[in-house]
Amino acid sequence: MKGEKFLQTRSTYRKLEDIVGCKWSVSVLLAVEKGVNRPGALERHIEGISAKVLSERLRKLTAYGLMHKESFPEVPPRTEYSLTKSGQRLIKIIQQIQDLDVEMSEKSENSV
Repeated sequence: MKGEKFLQTRSTYRKLEDIVGCKWSVSVLLAVEKGVNRPGALERHIEGISAKVLSERLRKLTAYGLMHKESFPEVPPRTEYSLTKSGQRLIKIIQQIQDLDVEMSEKSENSV
């Protein structure tokens, strides 16, 4: 029983590591949090990301339960992404890390 819990936790940690360790995942999450929710708009909004990488990241973030994909049966078809509750929680953590980075940068500038 204990071993199962470890494996499950390890798997969840690996997913988180995959997300946070990829600059594109964080960029996609932050863009969707700002309201940029369609693939074409995301590609234009995130400087340097390719359509292939964006597609892969959207698929992975959705599979990990951080984003929700909604497809509309229109012509042409429309797809929109939104953050799940877990995605919103992760955004708060990312923002705390960004705040810490600013704080540490200010401290190192003041100590010079």
